Amino acid sequence: MSVLELKGPCKAAIEIQIDGTIKAPADPNTMKGAYHWLTIGRVDSITLSGKGVFDGQGANAWKRNDCHKNYKCKGDSMNLGFNFVNNSIVRDLTSKDSKTFHVNVISCNNFIFDGFKVSAPNNSPNTDGIHIGRSMNVNVINTDIATGDDCISIGDGNKKLTIKNVVCGPGHGISVGSLGRYEIEESLEGLLVKNCTFKGTDNGVRIKTWPNSPVKITVSDMHFEDLIMTNVTNPIIIDQEYCPWNQCKKQNPSKIKISNISFKNIKGTSSALEGVVLSCSSGVPCQDIEMANVDLTFNGAAAKAKCSNVKPKIIGKAPACGDGVSAGGS
Repeated sequence: MSVLELKGPCKAAIEIQIDGTIKAPADPNTMKGAYHWLTIGRVDSITLSGKGVFDGQGANAWKRNDCHKNYKCKGDSMNLGFNFVNNSIVRDLTSKDSKTFHVNVISCNNFIFDGFKVSAPNNSPNTDGIHIGRSMNVNVINTDIATGDDCISIGDGNKKLTIKNVVCGPGHGISVGSLGRYEIEESLEGLLVKNCTFKGTDNGVRIKTWPNSPVKITVSDMHFEDLIMTNVTNPIIIDQEYCPWNQCKKQNPSKIKISNISFKNIKGTSSALEGVVLSCSSGVPCQDIEMANVDLTFNGAAAKAKCSNVKPKIIGKAPACGDGVSAGGS
């Protein structure tokens, strides 16, 4: 199937059941620069369900994709795009081997992914599982994501997102950002990540902002709870000097203000000695950061924490900044 767009408004609720496998053209040039393979836009109350698979056949696109090191790259088509879609649900479907992002959710409200699955090899570049931007009340639940980039990436302008019962791996974890790269960005408020498992990922839960940012926005009210890490390189990380492939200048700190963030009941194994990295901005240090009952090990011993421009509140057992495990204190 070539590029398809379903565009509202519609007069009534819509239900679409998809069974079997739908394949995109293997040659990325066939897509003629389309942003998405399937786009659904300006629809209220749509349900997509079934055991169907959207196979993006992305292997040829991955060979030429250099977006991880070239910020001026031209990406190929994403499998699924949802723009201005409200009060809707995607249930039990699978996105496989997308050419770039699997799912792109922009300006949606009251949107649910339940029992969704993403499948791509760990060497597939720029294949974020679900990307969410400028949306409200988006829930991702009971979902299994294996891919070559972020399992879930959260862009600017989001409010009241919930991610629960998600298995992530392989991939780059669940990421807020990156933020602060562009002049026109909006603040984020309200995120709950709960009861999720990370298996062999490059990161667990991450907030990343660019230094020398041209915009001042805030990131607040984000809570990461009841998480299991299995051989994860960076289980908990705030990185306000995010600059992949040296694509930026670091002479000025990030202007993104991060506050009211909690990491609670997180356990498992880190594949790096520093299981917690809180690298905050020297210009706007992080505020109201809490770690409670964080039990991470590295090679059988307690993982450590590395912190800058932040004084996290420690409750129960958790790595203290600069040394081993601390119990209590602030």
